[in-house]
Amino acid sequence: MSGTIGRRGFMAGAAAGTAGAFTLPGVSFAAGRSTAVVRGTLPPGSPDHVYLPVEVGRGVREIRVAYAYERPAVPPGTQGNALDIGVFDERGFRGWSGGARSEFFLRADDATPGYLPGPVRAGTWHIVLAPYTVAPGGLPYTVTVTLAYGPSAPSPVPVYPPGRARGRGRAWYRGDCHLHSVHSDGGRTPAEIAAAARAAGLDFINSSEHNTHAAHAAWDGLWGDDLLILVGEEVTTRNGHFLAVGTDPGTFVDWRYRAGDGRFARQAREVRRAGGLVVPAHPHATCVGCGWRFGYGEADAVEVWNGPYTPEDEMALADWDSALAGGRGWVPAIGGSDAHRVPQAVGEPQTVVLADDLTREAILAGLRAGRSYVAESSAVSLAFSAAGGRGARAGIGERLPVPADAPVTVRLEVTGAPGCAARFVTDQGALHTVALPASGTGTVEWRTTASYTAYVRAEVRRPATVPGLPGALAAFTNPVFLGT
Repeated sequence: MSGTIGRRGFMAGAAAGTAGAFTLPGVSFAAGRSTAVVRGTLPPGSPDHVYLPVEVGRGVREIRVAYAYERPAVPPGTQGNALDIGVFDERGFRGWSGGARSEFFLRADDATPGYLPGPVRAGTWHIVLAPYTVAPGGLPYTVTVTLAYGPSAPSPVPVYPPGRARGRGRAWYRGDCHLHSVHSDGGRTPAEIAAAARAAGLDFINSSEHNTHAAHAAWDGLWGDDLLILVGEEVTTRNGHFLAVGTDPGTFVDWRYRAGDGRFARQAREVRRAGGLVVPAHPHATCVGCGWRFGYGEADAVEVWNGPYTPEDEMALADWDSALAGGRGWVPAIGGSDAHRVPQAVGEPQTVVLADDLTREAILAGLRAGRSYVAESSAVSLAFSAAGGRGARAGIGERLPVPADAPVTVRLEVTGAPGCAARFVTDQGALHTVALPASGTGTVEWRTTASYTAYVRAEVRRPATVPGLPGALAAFTNPVFLGT
């Protein structure tokens, strides 16, 4: 069976207002047959999502899909072939593995990681082929669909993580909001992630698989009094990725749009309606489709630091700071490890948030308010505040209401950062830098006024390795705002 998109078919889809998607001829199964093979070629400029309808009859116990595609050599600087895959059943989303797997299965009692177990109901299913990049000669592909018939086993009742762990009341809690397991393109199991989170000194984590919520029910028995597990998704569009952090368990967030489609704002509202936060991830990443193109008007926070510190993070930090200085809106910054597999470290970096307790609602409220700082590991701790006259004091993410010319003392306490320097950054740039003691523990103070600095934030930096550029971050804070 052929599933080639010709030029005529592609243009017909575009004329119908579906330039971002295309539907191939459907697959049906003749009596006594349980396997169908579809071959075709996706041309350069193919739609983002190509749907292959599959007619599933009654009595099907399992559906299994395998796919392959050619990866010809291409000249340097030219994108080769990469094809993602997922599936929707007759009612909606059932799973996504992107390019991480060459096959998957679904049945009532089990499914490939990244896919949702449940009944294989009769009706029209849609396999989603998503050409991430297409070589100049096109992307030849083969999809094999196999149905197995017979009685189905009972579907499991999903068990989701509780929204509360045993906290310390109002305190600073450490977490990692960007993690991947075998339920998307990661190499760790949820159990291995939970163990790594505890070893990294974390109090909470957020499950953030690419374009699937299948991992939400995979944490059964892995939480505890010492670890709060939030669930969400890394929504991976062709114009950037964002983290849906701490959504209601079982929430699916759609990814099938670009910035020009005008759908992002609606999806952001859906995330918030499900109790979560919208957090653009690695906004200056250079991989295809990774850089953020949707703006920050709908963002609840932004992931400024992603994994081990790189020039991409420095660009994200500078962009975020420019927005602060330019008065373009206050969007708090967070960090996340984006750890996929060993040796990538869970909790490098980690966001440390002041919350009323170790609960989903309190942690998200602290992140949304910007009462947080980011550190490279649990070895690094900060205490940062600004104080004015008559006992007025404000902490990270807060405003110090003082007259414009009243003296303000900014104070930073650092532990666990040997060989580093601390500096205070304002809307004018870095105005005060001090080398920390050799032990990495010290206190730095600086005096200013609200008329001179609109905000102050703190950074702890490693020694510079490139002339003219600052060293890598060991930690940084969200700002304290000055003035009424």
